[in-house]
Amino acid sequence: MVSNLPRCALIAVTSAEAPLHEGNPTGMFIGEALHPFNVFRKAGFEVDLASETGKYSVDWLSEQPAFLNGSAVSQWNDLHSEFREKLDHMPKAEELDSSKYGLFFASAGHAALIDYPHAKGLQKIATDVWNKGGIVSSVCHGPAIFGSVMDTATGKSIINGKTITGFTTEGEYVMKLMDQLKAWGEPLVEELAEQLGAKYARPPGVWDSFHVTDGRLVTGTNPASATETAEAAVEAFNKL
Repeated sequence: MVSNLPRCALIAVTSAEAPLHEGNPTGMFIGEALHPFNVFRKAGFEVDLASETGKYSVDWLSEQPAFLNGSAVSQWNDLHSEFREKLDHMPKAEELDSSKYGLFFASAGHAALIDYPHAKGLQKIATDVWNKGGIVSSVCHGPAIFGSVMDTATGKSIINGKTITGFTTEGEYVMKLMDQLKAWGEPLVEELAEQLGAKYARPPGVWDSFHVTDGRLVTGTNPASATETAEAAVEAFNKL
């Protein structure tokens, strides 16, 4: 089928920053934005990036070779690459026209737990994309945005009654981050799913690549899942 929705995707980026990884900062997880950007561009989408404030910081862990490697290194380091140009000059979410987008993708990093629950500009775009029949997608801690992304037909969160995935609570314990995360006072992904009436699904291992497609909602578990989640979002869009 050929959708009449705009073949244009918005990748949401966290604007929050906080010490987390033994004092090193959390912020945007590079691969969770960069890899989907490449998938969407390859699939013929126009792609924009935006954060709530128009700013971003980088998650320290996402710069380490285990997570940033191969061709992604040169793409990230090239300040004139399309990705870096758009990221480094991205607008505030409130400055964008939501009617431009047929697909919304929430990249993350632990910092998303801090600002996404309160990011009214990003939430409005995601809500508008959903209610006009588009695709809404997230990876890792990206579901933090869903608390105020509403289905106008039900008056509830778009994940109510849906199956989603995102970073596991077990993974937070494995990374020895739970005490710090709890101090932020925001729900973790599994907790949010329960609060909003969604079913949570997880991979066998916390670092295994895994995603869930439930209709127009596509979610992925962790950084390793960013590419396949974006590919699944494209596949869902192409079926509209």
